[in-house]
Amino acid sequence: MVMPWGLERYHNTGESHFVTFSCYRRQAKFTSDVSRRVFETALERVRRSFHLRVYGYVIMPEHVHLLVSEPERETLAVALKSLKQGVARRLIGGGEHFWQKRYYDFNVRNSRQFIEKLRYIHRNPVKRGLCERPEDWPWSSFRHYATGCDGRVEIESEWAARKRERAAGKVCLGVELPHSSQKRA
Repeated sequence: MVMPWGLERYHNTGESHFVTFSCYRRQAKFTSDVSRRVFETALERVRRSFHLRVYGYVIMPEHVHLLVSEPERETLAVALKSLKQGVARRLIGGGEHFWQKRYYDFNVRNSRQFIEKLRYIHRNPVKRGLCERPEDWPWSSFRHYATGCDGRVEIESEWAARKRERAAGKVCLGVELPHSSQKRA
């Protein structure tokens, strides 16, 4: 897909995407627990509706980072538009701007990049001085990775794969996810 100003997006590649989008004029619009919950609820709705796998996320006061698959329904751009519109409608209604129009999209091509982006996501609140440790920031997927506990957004991880196996009454020795940290034989 060719975008204005020479920006190109590479979709339908089967790769994961590291996505960043910001609030309008970098205004801090995610400063309350209520606003952050609205975002998480909308992300879970989009995950289900578009059959999108969410590998990681963090909600910062004025921007969001996601590590996601390409959706099985529609394009990533359509899924993100639905996410952003849903959040804006719930938090401000119709009058003013909530989001910047564009978003940053980086195709994750290998496990090294996948781990790098996931670490960046989880360390972002610490780097910004919002908390001392990643586990202290409840508005990210870090706690899921650390404990396996479910949050408001279903995270696609080895924990989640094992949970699905147990629910189905079977346990496999190795579950391989895209960019899995497991060593390949």
